[in-house]
Amino acid sequence: MYEQLREAWAELTGPGGRFETVRTDVRGQSILTYRNAPPSLRAFWQLTAAHGDRDYLVYRDERCSYAEAHRQVASLARWLFEQGVRPGDRVAIAMRNYPEWMLAYWACTSVGIAAVGLNAWWTGPELVYGVQDSDPRVVIADAERLDRLAEHADEIGERVLVGVRLPGPREGVVPWAAVVAGEGPLPEVEIDPDDDACIFYTSGTTGRPKGAQLTHRGCVHNVLSMAFANAVQSAALAAARGASPSENALAGGAGASALVVTPLFHVTANNCVAQPMTLLGGKLVHMYKWDAGEALRLIEAERITALSGVPVMARELLLHPDFPKRDLSSLKTLAGGGAQVQPDLVKKIDASLRTARPGTGYGMTETCGIITSVSSDFFVDRPDSAGPAMPCFETKVVDPEGREQPRGAIGELCVRGAQVIKGYLNRPEATAEAIVDGWLRTGDIARVDEDGFIYIVDRAKDMVLRGGENIFCAEVEAAIHEHDGVAECTVFGVPDDRLGEEVGAAVVPSATPGQLSAAELRDFLGSRLARFKIPRYIWLLDDALPRNASGKFLKRELRERLDPRDAD
Repeated sequence: MYEQLREAWAELTGPGGRFETVRTDVRGQSILTYRNAPPSLRAFWQLTAAHGDRDYLVYRDERCSYAEAHRQVASLARWLFEQGVRPGDRVAIAMRNYPEWMLAYWACTSVGIAAVGLNAWWTGPELVYGVQDSDPRVVIADAERLDRLAEHADEIGERVLVGVRLPGPREGVVPWAAVVAGEGPLPEVEIDPDDDACIFYTSGTTGRPKGAQLTHRGCVHNVLSMAFANAVQSAALAAARGASPSENALAGGAGASALVVTPLFHVTANNCVAQPMTLLGGKLVHMYKWDAGEALRLIEAERITALSGVPVMARELLLHPDFPKRDLSSLKTLAGGGAQVQPDLVKKIDASLRTARPGTGYGMTETCGIITSVSSDFFVDRPDSAGPAMPCFETKVVDPEGREQPRGAIGELCVRGAQVIKGYLNRPEATAEAIVDGWLRTGDIARVDEDGFIYIVDRAKDMVLRGGENIFCAEVEAAIHEHDGVAECTVFGVPDDRLGEEVGAAVVPSATPGQLSAAELRDFLGSRLARFKIPRYIWLLDDALPRNASGKFLKRELRERLDPRDAD
């Protein structure tokens, strides 16, 4: 089937193919692009008006059709223009996965305004940082996020606030209903493919999140990459079996639907679930929060065809007592992203579901979504692989000195192509460090096999990947060091069967041993860090932390030496 994969790949990406690739000059670099890509998310969104009265956004007992979504998107876009917001400006979105999230996103991106996705899990100070860093003209937020921001009103400056799902009128806040009540078309604008479409925050080397500038070109190409992955693997398997390509979760039409189970302020849910399903005219079913039993109920009730979340979610579905009781026959793919899918889970998905096949994609915020994709028989055959890189990427593996390595060698994976971000907002030095001559340093250690399948071996970046959330150790360490009772500390990932990794912290108190407790430290961190970043494991040590000759803490030694059962 790998020979058929190569043949299908060449046909689809060659001259006249649906995904024909060409060279395009972008920001001084000649990169690979899809010839038939729409120029912007505006063009993308306008195509979806043809879906008319189909269900688009579903939340509990609420249903919003494509036609109604287009009306509200146009109304909000016009209202933003009335407030003086123009193409190139920014609007922040801070809320749970309500339907209003996607409507606000499309309203901004369809008229050249950059949508800033603020992490809904952030504390008040973290939200303030995001607002100050991105400088949005308008902030669209739900009641909980507005409450957090209200505690720091003097720090966020003059912003127009729009409230979503408020329990009642709120002084100084424009209700959502007022901004989507109008009728009329989208304002006419011209959008360059390399304008910012959105700003999504990702962990930074300084311990502060960095605002990645995702372009219209990058976001549109990610959707086409996902469609290509589906098309090429389906065609290859059909050729290998001597049959026509079978229907899959991205086949489109009124029957396609996805359960949105991860945050929309990340590329996993927004770029890799919501956007492809929107283009296809499918249905997006939103959950207030993750619950495996409720997810199973919704799959049955809404005839969900695709579910893609962090791998632990798939595992929890399979282990839930309701799993054998629910009709899951509509499900065609059960995928994982945001963390590596363990090989045993690939086999379990394939064996447990009659209609659904396992799948995964490896990617980053910095690539607007996926770099690689693998599913179905290819994933089952190579469950430890992330799949081949998509056609709009060039890839190379380099050693610590930046020298390209031969195929099969292990080194840092670097990629170049249409989906690489423009850079980091307000961070020229970080941009220059991460993107060199158009090549993005992923920070991941990888190897590439003879068929072009990529295997992620380790992470070079000092991060903890907890249930799909990137937690940068420097940020947690900086917060811990704010406590007067801490002399030194280091933070690292502790393996966890459910979430992949949990946060661990080795701490040397500055005071007499016993005067600082783990409970006190967690309580201290509660006002400084989002809850998911607070260490689950804390070791209070009497001796100084081990260091190497350069003075860096030996985290690997600590991970091997410290037993989670001995942590507080």
